[in-house]
Amino acid sequence: MSCSSSSLGLSVSVLAATLAAQLVLGLALAWVLARKRFPGHGLLDSLVSLPLVFPPIVIGYLLLLALGRQGWLASATGWSPNIVFQPAALLIAAFIAGLPLMVKPVQNSMNSLSPRLREAAATLGHGTWSYFFRVELPLLRPALATGLILSGGRALGEVGISLMVGGNIAGRTETLTLSIYNAVLDGNTDCANALSCLLGLTALACFWALRRYGNQQ
Repeated sequence: MSCSSSSLGLSVSVLAATLAAQLVLGLALAWVLARKRFPGHGLLDSLVSLPLVFPPIVIGYLLLLALGRQGWLASATGWSPNIVFQPAALLIAAFIAGLPLMVKPVQNSMNSLSPRLREAAATLGHGTWSYFFRVELPLLRPALATGLILSGGRALGEVGISLMVGGNIAGRTETLTLSIYNAVLDGNTDCANALSCLLGLTALACFWALRRYGNQQ
């Protein structure tokens, strides 16, 4: 086995798509949890936090049972998304793994904002969306930076969920972390060392970015 650039390209594309999904869906979910109260609010909040403590391999297995050709979704609706063992499955795995790391910092930051800001904005004629984009969102930049960096780092290092739903197929669903795993199994220490150094340097860069941008006031 040789170190292939395909795993690097796949990991970068999955990371980019994951960050985009976190910025849109993760931010929206944080807003819902921070600003709305509804039946099942506590359950949704718990489900978002679950990947922090639940074994990734079990989450991957549950996703496999749900999204497989003969899975729960296909049995209930007659429709199979046909994403298991495809690159799209890696995106789902990375998104779920990093979701609590995106949602929780933003949710906590929203909860810490004074209600008087909303009242003052309302007196100036700002509606819900105007207040969010022109007042609230700028104040959330440090939390957004923290969430994106942490969820991105988690997505880049994801193994357990990706292994179950992606299948670790060379040239198709083999990410950098899975390439390291395969290199170790094949006894290719040169490849494992090179890819480990690459991911390690990336992690250090994420740590620097977190210290630099996540702590801004």
